[in-house]
Amino acid sequence: MASGDTLLIFTPLHNEPPASNPATFDTRNAHPVLDFDASTNEDAVFSGIMPRNYAGGGLTVYLHYAMSTAISNDIDWDAAFERIGDQQQDIDSDGFAAVNSVDNTTVPATSGLVDIVSIAFTDGADMDSIAVGEGFRLKVTRDAASDTATGDAELRFIEIKET
Repeated sequence: MASGDTLLIFTPLHNEPPASNPATFDTRNAHPVLDFDASTNEDAVFSGIMPRNYAGGGLTVYLHYAMSTAISNDIDWDAAFERIGDQQQDIDSDGFAAVNSVDNTTVPATSGLVDIVSIAFTDGADMDSIAVGEGFRLKVTRDAASDTATGDAELRFIEIKET
């Protein structure tokens, strides 16, 4: 696998909503989106298996989002990985590694335009030491407590690339 190749893609239809403060499923002109509130930190969770062509490097998570109404100010996003692996995580509880963030991103000047932001993770503990062929979860959070954009953020796609 070449560095920078796409490993996984998630859409809103892959979301496994957490029990509390979930991002909510919606559509915008028939495009599935996950709405993240402007006043409460909300989460979306995605499960996957690290592809066999993963070479063991760091990962970059690309979030493709639009704003439902905001055309100014900034947005903050957090992401964290949880290794499920082979006898690594009791799925009766959560075990996400610490979050990595992209903060103070100016939202697009037109509601509905998609912006793409990236969050980098180094290999090892930063991404909960996920290995080839292991199951994992990715949690994405809008850090509404810190950003200044109004209205919902609408998550459209997630791409995970090896870096």
